[in-house]
Amino acid sequence: MVPVLTQDPTMPHIDNDVKLDFKDVLLRPKRSTLKSRSEVDLTRSFVFRNSKQIYTGIPIIAANMDTVGTFEMAKVLCKFSLFTAIHKHYSLEQWKEFANKNPDCLEHLAASSGTGASDFKQLEQILEAIPQVKYICLDVANGYSEHFVEFLKDVRKRFPQHTIMAGNVVTGEMVEELILSGADIIKVGIGPGSVCTTRKKTGVGYPQLSAVMECADAAHGLKGHIISDGGCSCPGDVAKAFGAGADFVMLGGMLAGHTESGGELIERNGKKYKLFYGMSSEVAMKKYAGGIAEYRASEGKTVEVPFKGEVEHTIRDILGGIRSTCTYVGAAKLKELSRRTTFIRVTQQVNPIFSEEG
Repeated sequence: MVPVLTQDPTMPHIDNDVKLDFKDVLLRPKRSTLKSRSEVDLTRSFVFRNSKQIYTGIPIIAANMDTVGTFEMAKVLCKFSLFTAIHKHYSLEQWKEFANKNPDCLEHLAASSGTGASDFKQLEQILEAIPQVKYICLDVANGYSEHFVEFLKDVRKRFPQHTIMAGNVVTGEMVEELILSGADIIKVGIGPGSVCTTRKKTGVGYPQLSAVMECADAAHGLKGHIISDGGCSCPGDVAKAFGAGADFVMLGGMLAGHTESGGELIERNGKKYKLFYGMSSEVAMKKYAGGIAEYRASEGKTVEVPFKGEVEHTIRDILGGIRSTCTYVGAAKLKELSRRTTFIRVTQQVNPIFSEEG
């Protein structure tokens, strides 16, 4: 008899299914009736599962990093109907001043929060003082913790009519749990960001394209929504994220280095740069927490981004690229892009056992 091999429960499990990043694929062009990029409609409308709120706009979000998710950024992005997740380090007075001067922008931004008691208190103060703000962004590096789920439930109970973004996670089952716990939009991505070092420091992560596809499938089955958060370095990556099923795409590095971005402006050898760093980097933790706690490591890095000037030019470039993608695959609306997307795999995984290096 042939012996039956069973997996030793004490041994690690290996998922052999292929997982891909944005760089591993291209979109296949298809017949199109569109005559011009100008015919493409990038506006989306969503009704959120838990808040019942209706969203209308171009679903690109500036990340809730203090070098990106600034009030200055929000003032420009809202003109294009884009969204900004405002970083959590603005004071209540700064929020009030911005709201008084820019009331038209409030429907296109979210107040961000961590999971500490002080975070919850500040979130309450902001949302009570500025009732026009209807979006909340709950952001932690590890969205798998029970503490995060319980915090999400508390926020949903306190703000039943607000739309809650929550994350980050990369697997369908956790997307489902967060939606059932009160979130409307799940942030998907662990480690793909250009200044995130989680994958190097912890070995944890998930290729972003596959994460988006699997998490979108899980969310849409519950009438929830997802954000592809991280990993986009060019307009083509943003288009791939939408093609993979993302409802929203969150950008960090692509929006860094502009006049409206946060971060110190540096001049060296006649060239200008702006600092861009992860919110778990040593720079951020020294700035807001007095340093890195002895029980943890930095999971972000700091880079000098060449100064890019006004962000409006970058926004137009991104939107133009996505419109062009839609014309190549015959999608008259952004909503149709995922249905018109066929990905072509352009990289091959090398089995290290049989590689030329032996």
